[in-house]
Amino acid sequence: MTASDSRRRSRRAAVLKALGHPTRVLLVELLGRGERCVCELHEAAGGDFSTVSRHLGQLWRAGVVEREKRGAQVWYRLRGRWPLRMLECAARIAERARREVAK
Repeated sequence: MTASDSRRRSRRAAVLKALGHPTRVLLVELLGRGERCVCELHEAAGGDFSTVSRHLGQLWRAGVVEREKRGAQVWYRLRGRWPLRMLECAARIAERARREVAK
């Protein structure tokens, strides 16, 4: 395994980790409907502002979302539709696993 291979695996793991929390999944789903300011995301996700900001930061560092400062507000949007497709795939896998376990 080369250093390049290791870095590539680490980047992939960071994306999966970023999508691996229910609050971050909610944020991605909300952003799938269009860009939102952080205040809207905070209101929809609940919890304290700093927690939502940390979740958004993790999504941003993993390359899942983009952010843009407009005056005093920060706006977020998905970096393409691929995060939603990943979540759809995860939902299908989870449903299949649930059915198999229920047998």
